[in-house]
Amino acid sequence: MTDHTSSQIDHLLDETRRFAPSGEFAAAAVADATLYAEAAEDREAFWAEQARALHWHTPFTEVLDWSNPPFAQWFADGELNVAYNCLDRHVDAGNGDRVALLWEGEPGDERRVTYAELTDEVKRVANVLTGLGVTAGDRVAIYMPMIPEAIAAMLAVARLGAIHSVVFGGFSADSLRARIDDAGAKVVITADGGYRKGKVSPLKPAVDQALADRNGSGVQETVEHVLVVQRGKNEVAWIEGRDLWWHEVVPAASADHEAQPFPAENPLFILYTSGTTGKPKGILHTSGGYLTQATFTNKVVHDIHPETDVFWCTADIGWITGHSYVTYGPLANGATQVLFEGTPDTPHPGRWWELIEKYGVSIFYTAPTAIRSFMKIGRAVPKKFDLSSIRLLGSVGEPINPEAWMWYRKVIGGKTAPIVDTWWQTETGAIMVSALPGVTETKPGSAQVPLPGISIDVVDEDGSHVGNGNGGLLVITEPWPSMLRGIWGDPERFVETYWEKFRAQGYYFAGDGARLDDDGDVWFLGRVDDVMNVSGHRLSTTEIESALVGNEAVAEAAVVGASDETTGQAVAAFVIIKRSYLAEHSPDGLAQSLRAWVGEQIGPIARPRDVYIVEELPKTRSGKIMRRLLRDVAEGREVGDTTTLADTAVMSVISAQVR
Repeated sequence: MTDHTSSQIDHLLDETRRFAPSGEFAAAAVADATLYAEAAEDREAFWAEQARALHWHTPFTEVLDWSNPPFAQWFADGELNVAYNCLDRHVDAGNGDRVALLWEGEPGDERRVTYAELTDEVKRVANVLTGLGVTAGDRVAIYMPMIPEAIAAMLAVARLGAIHSVVFGGFSADSLRARIDDAGAKVVITADGGYRKGKVSPLKPAVDQALADRNGSGVQETVEHVLVVQRGKNEVAWIEGRDLWWHEVVPAASADHEAQPFPAENPLFILYTSGTTGKPKGILHTSGGYLTQATFTNKVVHDIHPETDVFWCTADIGWITGHSYVTYGPLANGATQVLFEGTPDTPHPGRWWELIEKYGVSIFYTAPTAIRSFMKIGRAVPKKFDLSSIRLLGSVGEPINPEAWMWYRKVIGGKTAPIVDTWWQTETGAIMVSALPGVTETKPGSAQVPLPGISIDVVDEDGSHVGNGNGGLLVITEPWPSMLRGIWGDPERFVETYWEKFRAQGYYFAGDGARLDDDGDVWFLGRVDDVMNVSGHRLSTTEIESALVGNEAVAEAAVVGASDETTGQAVAAFVIIKRSYLAEHSPDGLAQSLRAWVGEQIGPIARPRDVYIVEELPKTRSGKIMRRLLRDVAEGREVGDTTTLADTAVMSVISAQVR
């Protein structure tokens, strides 16, 4: 990305709006500002101090063992129990009556689960799992809707020193089977179904299909039991001796269970990355380092005050954001949080804002795709609700374009709530780059600065620092506590995928492109494989999408590179137009004007060859746009696997509109 020849390609870096740190965060800012100096002086001592905020059954004496890179060990001679840190210690401290989960089901049913109640449930589930033969090191697959039992299941597995593999409830039976087989799961925890868009989406039938007869397949059946929560009350098949109802066995189990200590490097979970072809890639995280960084970042980036705040991260537990900032970070910090089962537009498009008003949410953490979807609907919907409780907003999952950032601040944050735009990955385990509220002067569209104790750089293909004002490849130059420890069962793939490109320097290559502005702040440009090569010029999809969304007619845009005989690749844009503009302008006229608009905003080289006006974009339930499917459409191919989409019918509609 250093070979842009037009200065106009720096469209994102033309952003000049700045927002000074809010005075409301002054008290936290004084403490947080010192963290940078402490980490710079002695990085390992800094992380040791953060780790000691947890409860250790056996205190560690060694912070980092990097003697066999890239296989790190953090706090390796220490012992702790992850579930104890998230539950028991808060009850022991006298906070058992504090609400842990403010749960809202999609139909409107609700539960308030205290720390004492959640601890009791987790102990009972742990005893049930023990009775089913689960011991430390065993793998348990979790395939559930966003209900309190899902959180309890994760923590019960962790309590036993076993390893959970949470599979997103929107994945198909085939996807579930591949993950169960790769991990060698001993038990599956699921539900009969879960509510989605007003209907019950069946889950147990997918588990049954995934575990169906495999004679002749060459795959060894490892699953011995299936534990099922009754949520949807949909009819399900039943295999006696294998299948168990949660509501029958968990309440009957003993609530007496003492958390045992496990080594800090004891594996905690496997999380399979989505969107890849072939064998699923199981990212492995361990206990002590992961919990340290998830807890620390949730505390300082989101400025969590457990006594007064209500936190809401909208991510599903099937994704890393749901692991780190729904289950582990907030609960380790003793926070109260909202847990929502449904979608943001059911039964009406203001459901999220309704819940913020209902529960007094003060910290709200969501994805740019969701923000842009709300922009499409318009500000009239959120304006119907009292959002004055919000004091901090967060963005996660992909780069956020400046206009969406500004809309988020003005409409949802009341022009006062600071925004923390966070960059991290499944592989990093926790937030790596973000502003700190009260400390950082924020810039719309920029993730800005690495957190204290994190070392990153933007380099060229040879691994050399590109310098301020230039773009390149984002690398992490020093090990960090919540880093992945490998790919399950495939250490060679781990080395090849993440470390081979800059083996000489010892850098982890994140796979993302980034630019440094004149201040040295980081602007993420998306995945390197989302960079197009048009007539020898490398163009970021994010830059062009940002320009498109900057047009007042555009609600949302996705850009892909399509094969072109003349230019190698050509820019193809899929654009959702705001409803108010569709009535007054023809699609053809809008497409032509948007082509010209991009040319004016960025330069002729970035002008899209094709602009398709569509009603929706293909997204996973976590909100990520599946650009590979749009690339199939743009290149006239048969559309690939759509099983990970939130709405599998979207691609049929898009294909019909494009043709």
